Amino acid sequence: MREAAPIDATDRAIIDGLQGGFPICERPYAAAAGSFGISETELLERLQRMLATRVLTRFGPMFQVERMGGAFVLAAMCVPDAEWLRVLEIVNAFPEVAHNYRRESDRNGAFNMWFVLATETVDGIDAAVRQIEEASGLPVFPFPKLQEYFVEMKLAVRS
Repeated sequence: MREAAPIDATDRAIIDGLQGGFPICERPYAAAAGSFGISETELLERLQRMLATRVLTRFGPMFQVERMGGAFVLAAMCVPDAEWLRVLEIVNAFPEVAHNYRRESDRNGAFNMWFVLATETVDGIDAAVRQIEEASGLPVFPFPKLQEYFVEMKLAVRS
């Protein structure tokens, strides 16, 4: 297990403060930095460090891709352990793939690779699924969204 990267009170304030309400202006990082009492450069450096050390795994906006004509689905694969790294590299090489993670299972043949596919068009999902299947040699199982729920979950960082 990897040792947790150290974060200080300013890092905690940044994580807590940027989980919603990011400024929309000409220099949003400068505006956000001011609310933490630091410079724009320091905010950007801290975000880069937290991403590099995996304190944060992602920093960016959330979009309603369907409102822009696109589509997304949760997808899963059954990847044999011996093939895991090969398939992981293949799947992660696709720009349409996000949030790829491994789910352990004690059942043979259970879905153990889960990822989100997001495409610019509705037809792009089927094309991405086919391309991943061809490249990996394994089937991809897309699970389209049937109903949407809005859960605004903000997680406070504890010391």
